[in-house]
Amino acid sequence: MHKTLLLTSLLAMLAIAPAQAEDPAHLRQLLSTGDCPGCDLRGAGLVFADLVGADLSGADLRGANLSQADLTAADLTEADLRGASLHSANLSSATLLGANVIGTDLRQSILSQANLLGTRLDLAVVQGAIGLPTSFERPENYYALGVVEGNNRNYVAAINYYNRALQLDPEFAAAYLGRAFMRLSLVDELGAVQDAAAAAQLFQTQENVEGEQMALGLIEYIGKRQNPGGGGSGVGIDVLNGIKGVGSSLLRLLL
Repeated sequence: MHKTLLLTSLLAMLAIAPAQAEDPAHLRQLLSTGDCPGCDLRGAGLVFADLVGADLSGADLRGANLSQADLTAADLTEADLRGASLHSANLSSATLLGANVIGTDLRQSILSQANLLGTRLDLAVVQGAIGLPTSFERPENYYALGVVEGNNRNYVAAINYYNRALQLDPEFAAAYLGRAFMRLSLVDELGAVQDAAAAAQLFQTQENVEGEQMALGLIEYIGKRQNPGGGGSGVGIDVLNGIKGVGSSLLRLLL
């Protein structure tokens, strides 16, 4: 169940549908009073907003832009933050009890002393966030972040996340495979083959046919790049279809 929810959230991160516009009256209320519980603030532009201590409990903030907003001690209990951006926002001592953060951008935000009970930070984007609870230290979380960084072509950052996932779980086959793709993108073909081979062996042991085929397909793909005139089963091309759009395939391995 955890992995299925994580997959759903990551797909949301990669393609969040644009939110509808906020209710103008609700936005005016928030900006004039600092409080707007239960308000419709979908897609609201609140960059750099001073919302210290604001009551936004139950507010609909889907797709809102709260980047670098000051939400110190704000009440976001059960707020809907799906697809919202809180990049570099200050959420210290804020209450996010039960808030919906699927696909929420919390990168480089400050979460120190925030009440995060019932908040699934593993379903949000949290690279560089300050004050993350130790419960976030799960290999699946770092693997998922690696996939996101890889899709954004941040290959070195992706490798760092895969490395952390493997530190936590040395038999995490999908992390070896994800790192193999990143190494190939950085033209480290030897490292890519080594990681893909390790992934294939682990997938075989774990009876994960799809993962094993992807790993073996990557090895064959690299072999064809190195020896264009050589033979092969065609698995590399059929399974990988090149290496474009591989992120979705890697995410499926979380199921």
